[in-house]
Amino acid sequence: MGVIRHPDQRVAVMIDTQNLYHSAKNLYKSKVNFGEVVKEAVQGRKLIRAVSYVVNTEGGEETAFFEAMEKLGIEIKTKDLQIFYGGAKKADWDVGMAVDAIKAAHKVDAVVLVTGDGDFIPCVEYVKSLGCQVEAITFSRSSSSGLRAVVDDFIDLDEDPKRFLIGYRPSKKSGSRKRSTKNSRTSSSTVDDSKAKVVGSDTDLL
Repeated sequence: MGVIRHPDQRVAVMIDTQNLYHSAKNLYKSKVNFGEVVKEAVQGRKLIRAVSYVVNTEGGEETAFFEAMEKLGIEIKTKDLQIFYGGAKKADWDVGMAVDAIKAAHKVDAVVLVTGDGDFIPCVEYVKSLGCQVEAITFSRSSSSGLRAVVDDFIDLDEDPKRFLIGYRPSKKSGSRKRSTKNSRTSSSTVDDSKAKVVGSDTDLL
């Protein structure tokens, strides 16, 4: 049985920005077209929130990125890069993003995780147990097979890299791939610019 989508569904989109950024860079040496990714994630439904989880760099180069995301109507949550004694660094939003997904499950019909990180499997299983549909969208070649197996639907960005990447140049090693066995459809829905808002480093979503 395929995943159910209809125009009245309320959707929250949560973007694991570092995960998607590095996947695009490593696989295609390109940057992500986040506007198109959110559009595909929404699939013509009611977008309640689209949130990008970002770790601040040491040099603050992310300012231009923040401005671009705001213009797309994508909210931003930030936290500082953690640098430990000895030089070790930690930069992830896994816990905060999972908490937001669980909180959103009570107020939306579907949560779309823009990530391929298998660490989200327990989060997906719990959110589904609350009666909320959970979908994932990312590049399948850099995603966890376990995550793809537990979500209600998986959308593979590898199928149409030209659409989802900026500066993409086809090569023998990269190109369109077949769609995941789970259902997915292209949508012409748009991201509402009026929803743009920068938020802090807390985990309050809705």
